[in-house]
Order: sequence, then structure tokens, then C-alpha cells
Amino acid sequence: MSQNQLMQVSVRLPTRLLFSCEATKVFAEAENGAFAMLPKHTDFVTALLPSVLVITDAQGEELYFGIDQGILVKHGYNIDIAVRRGVQGDDLETLNDTIQATFMEVDEDERVARTALSKLEAGIVRRFSDLRKPLT
Repeated sequence: MSQNQLMQVSVRLPTRLLFSCEATKVFAEAENGAFAMLPKHTDFVTALLPSVLVITDAQGEELYFGIDQGILVKHGYNIDIAVRRGVQGDDLETLNDTIQATFMEVDEDERVARTALSKLEAGIVRRFSDLRKPLT
């Protein structure tokens, strides 16, 4: 395949690059519906919904990603996808199990972190209120 028939696709998480490859097609879902992109598709930016992202690589193999909300930017032959959370699955059948396990674990970690933060905030408020009390 010639270079102008391929797109460079990158899927990024907040902390790292999840995946990058040359692709012939990208299938995603935005707020206004599902869409597919080919190399000569017009440039644009869209907000992605939690969904399954399908990337067809240069060898014609379909790669599946479970993604949380994110942004897709297409500029020329480059597609950058930034998502809050994402996992790659071997196939559609196992992707759901991977998503459930990974996202539930992250949700539990976030819940624990929010609880700890709430306790810290409550402690700070108590200490500030103690500072306001008059000394006798």
C-alpha cells in the first residue's frame, strides 16, 4: 500500500501512549452517531462517547479498544485520539470482560482516592475552625 493510503493513528491515555500504528480505517462513535474514517477523509475534531473503537491496521487486521469519553483529532493523514480510559482487547467477545475488570478496578481506586481526599478536606476545615476560636 502506498503511504497516502495509510493513516498514522495514536490512542493516548492521560499518562501514556496506549497504541500507535498505521491504519487504513478507523471506526468510532461520537455524540452525533457512529462514523468511519478513511485516509482521505476531511480533517475534523469530535468528542467521542464511551464505546468500542475499531482500527483496521495496514495488514487488514481489526483491532478493538474499549474507550471512555475522549477527543478525536484528524489532521491530514494523522489521527490522534485522547481518551480518559482505554483498554485493548483481543476480540469483541473478550473485550467486554477486559473493560469490566479494568474500569471497575479504576473506579474502585478513584472511590478510595475521593474518600481519602474528603477526609483530608474535613480535617483542614476542622483545623481552620479551631484557629478561629478565641484564646481564653
